[in-house]
Order: sequence, then C-alpha cells, then structure tokens
Amino acid sequence: MNLRSKKEMVARLLDIGLGRVWFNPEKSNEIKEAVTKEDLRGLISNGVILVKPKRGISRSRIRKRIIQKRKGRRNGPGNKKGKETARLSRKQNWMNSIRAQRDLVSSLVTDQKISRETYRHLRVKSRGGFFRSRRHIKLYLTEHELWLKKDKK
Repeated sequence: MNLRSKKEMVARLLDIGLGRVWFNPEKSNEIKEAVTKEDLRGLISNGVILVKPKRGISRSRIRKRIIQKRKGRRNGPGNKKGKETARLSRKQNWMNSIRAQRDLVSSLVTDQKISRETYRHLRVKSRGGFFRSRRHIKLYLTEHELWLKKDKK
C-alpha cells in the first residue's frame, strides 16, 4: 500500500518535510480512506498521524575541539586561515617586539652590563627596526664588543 501522496499532502498541510511525517501502521486503513485535507486534519488531531521532532546537530565533537584548542592544540600551519596580519595586526606585532627589546636594553643598563652611550645607541637602532629580536640585540653586543667588562678585585 502506497501512502506517499497522503504523506506529501500532510507535509504540505503542516509545512514540514516528508521525513517528519509519521503514520501509525496499525491505523493504515483509516489513513487510506482519508481523501480530503479535512480528513487528514482529523487524523492528525486523533494522533493517527504524528510529526516527528526536528533532528538537531550534535555539538559534542565541537566541544571536544574547543577544549583541545584551549590547550593550544590544532594550531599548526595546516589549521591557520587568514594572513599573519589578520591573526595579529602589524601594529600589535611591532608593539610586542619593541616592548621586549626596550625592556631588555633598559634591564642591561640597570644591571650595568652596558654603558649609557651603548644604551642610547641600541635604543635608537631598535626604534629604527634594526633588531629582529632580543637575541639579535645580544648578538650585536657580542659582535661589536659592547658589553662592559667586570673589574676583578
């Protein structure tokens, strides 16, 4: 027995998809006898025809992924979308690097590892974007022998 046309009619009547319409298999004779929309409405109110609940999309996998991301996982080159400047602006990147460099240079002068003149020299160079990182500053000091030598007593 083919009740597809009845199913389509109910779906149109209730404004739902075909998959959500359920006919009670024990009352198939009553459904077969229903011809008009009014008949079908009566069967719906009697509970012979039911509407299945909407199927949701599970978020369990997404929740697991979020937990992993919070731990710092899933962040390799294959998972990055957008340009480097989209993820961290050019200005923010500059601020991070220059603050680190200035912090290093000021700590070196307070610890008396470099002279005041060297401090000014490094400060100007770092402002001009000469140094790539803190490590580059240390390398520069070593190459140009700008470290202050400790006097042995």
